[in-house]
Amino acid sequence: MNIKNIVNRDIVNLTNCESEPIHIPGSIQPHGFLLGINKNNSKIEFSSENSADYIGLTPEVILGKTLAEIFTEEEASGFVEYVSAAVIDTAKPYVFSMKEELYNTTVHQSGETIILEFEPFPDGTLNLPNLYNQTRKFVSIMEKATYMKELCQEIVNETREITGYDRVMVYKFDANYNGEVIAESRNKDVASFEGQKYPHTDIPVQARELYIRSPLRMIADVSYKPVPLLTLDDAAGKSNKSLDLSLSILRSVSPIHIEYLMNMGVAATLTISLLQNQKLWGLIACHHYSPKILPHYTRLSALLQGHFLTSQIAVREVAEEFEVTQEVDKALSESLTLLHDHDDFIEAFHQAPSVLKMANATGVVIYYNGKLYKNGQVPADEELIPLLEHLAANYNSHGIHTEHLLGIYPEGKSLSRYAAGIIYHAIPSGSHAGILWLRSEKIETIKWAGNPHKAVLPNEAGDRLSPRKSFELWAEEVKDLSETWRKSEINAAANFSFSLQKHVNLRLIRTQEDKNRILNEELKSANKELANLNWISTHDLKEPLRKIQIFASKVLDREDPDLSAQVKDSVERMRFAAEKMQLLIEDILSYSKTGNMEKVYEKVDLNNILSEVLQELSTVIEEKKAVVHADKLPELAVIPFQVRQLFINLISNGIKFTAPHIHPEINITVDEVSGEDISHEKSVGNTRYCRISFADNGIGFSEEYKERIFDVFQRLHPAHKYPGSGIGLAICKKIMENHKGFLTASSEPDKGSVFQVYFPV
Repeated sequence: MNIKNIVNRDIVNLTNCESEPIHIPGSIQPHGFLLGINKNNSKIEFSSENSADYIGLTPEVILGKTLAEIFTEEEASGFVEYVSAAVIDTAKPYVFSMKEELYNTTVHQSGETIILEFEPFPDGTLNLPNLYNQTRKFVSIMEKATYMKELCQEIVNETREITGYDRVMVYKFDANYNGEVIAESRNKDVASFEGQKYPHTDIPVQARELYIRSPLRMIADVSYKPVPLLTLDDAAGKSNKSLDLSLSILRSVSPIHIEYLMNMGVAATLTISLLQNQKLWGLIACHHYSPKILPHYTRLSALLQGHFLTSQIAVREVAEEFEVTQEVDKALSESLTLLHDHDDFIEAFHQAPSVLKMANATGVVIYYNGKLYKNGQVPADEELIPLLEHLAANYNSHGIHTEHLLGIYPEGKSLSRYAAGIIYHAIPSGSHAGILWLRSEKIETIKWAGNPHKAVLPNEAGDRLSPRKSFELWAEEVKDLSETWRKSEINAAANFSFSLQKHVNLRLIRTQEDKNRILNEELKSANKELANLNWISTHDLKEPLRKIQIFASKVLDREDPDLSAQVKDSVERMRFAAEKMQLLIEDILSYSKTGNMEKVYEKVDLNNILSEVLQELSTVIEEKKAVVHADKLPELAVIPFQVRQLFINLISNGIKFTAPHIHPEINITVDEVSGEDISHEKSVGNTRYCRISFADNGIGFSEEYKERIFDVFQRLHPAHKYPGSGIGLAICKKIMENHKGFLTASSEPDKGSVFQVYFPV
């Protein structure tokens, strides 16, 4: 039979303690022995080398056997029943006996191996803890202790009374896993560690992970000699066997940790994990200055103290946070009331004490419209403005909070006196606008248990790293940091900043409304003046023009025989000009009315309107021998008199703008189209339009004029050849705008024109 040990020799020659495989040491502490049973075949696959010291059987005898071959049939059968339970109760170990010796046997599974750890009863008796009294004491402690630190102190006092260790501490981790002793109970003969801090390197990552998986660890004697685990050498070539001992109470400890404890002068330890949200919050650490084996049930009592304390961590921290939150919320409410009640809050109320109190800040600055509004202790303006510009450039879309301003603004070393920590939120209403809460520097002297910068030093052999040898008090002064911002303070600052942003935006809106109101009044006044001018031009000018026409006609009728041909021509020209001007004024009046008259829509049959228009234009149609063809038109909700004017203008243009000796022909067609199919800027995609087309055989125009022809007074042809004011198509365009529609034109010279009007359906 070939037997080999599975000691992990990589541990001995480490160069980095943070990669040490402490969960597979391949050895155990000697205050008990270990067996590993293969779950599949029930045979003993692992045995610690010291089995003979306890049960008189060497590993050579044990390995490859079953429990029934080592212990009595009755005990083996009882164990099978014990281990077959849905959950193995590790708090109640199975009891084996051998040679009249009883062994508490804790059991857990590691992969395919069931691990049995045998510990003899130290005094040969089973000492069960008095759980009732222990729980009653804790409830009394819980009622008496108001704050977390007080509760921790009571727990260490009680734990030391239960266990008898020389020193019991509660060791709390910070965010970087540096630890601090926040409560301590000790023998009067040992020096105090309370208030001292220990660097995160003292408990590396893989050790912290084990503390989470296994809540209790005991070292009975730091001077112990590790006991190797043995196994059968597998002929199949599986020579790299290892056994994960993460949950083992007997697991051998890292030699680096042993050396660390020896350097501290500690001979035995017990460590209990304190968890919050599945993260390591801290430890209950027990030290003894001589070897000490704590019996199984006493360990459970100590572990129960850890569970008691763990149950209160979140409750106590929330309670302490609640006290702060109440004060913060009160200050926030006061500040919001001032903000909502006063439009001039920034200028008049920025120095309100509540603005500081809501974040428990030492100073606050609002930067708005290029001005600084300051409250409390703040740096000089020439230092503040570059900081605010930096924050606005880098944190404009989201706020930021930090206890170490130099980490994000290295050039701000001189600001630490006032602004070691900040909360900042931008105000998106102007260049670099924002609100900034400041906290002054909190210079702190930290008491380290030894120099934290020499947490790990090379040993004399130089083949691996070993822990520092000095634990003398080492003081470090920490600067450029503020107190940590609490969550409630950060939330209150964010809440107020959001309200301030709305307040500023509302101010801007009101300012713009005032400007718009003034502009609107000015526009109304201008429109009134224009209306007066329009009245004068369209009414007061009509009478003189009418008189000019009458006088000219009288002169020509009465004095005709006595007038020279030259005078007759001049008077005729004067009469013609007055008539032309009167027509122009009437067209201007029509254009003005088109935009200003009340828009009353009626559902009408467009065929009726077209008939009226053709009847009105019958004289010119007969004179020009024009022909008008029209499809049946629909019923639409329109402004009847405006649509009538639209039809008159479009048909009149089709008759007027024709070549000599050509009989005008106008075709009016109708269809329905979707907005998506119309390439016009005023077309709405999800709207249907009734399209009415007016196509003529007139003289046409160049495509470049298809938009300009709708401008007022825009003429493409000489007035003496094609008379008119140049307003007709502008009136048509405005009529279609009144109907929320539009008008288009297309044409080629000498090939006629097509005007299309689009009414939304």
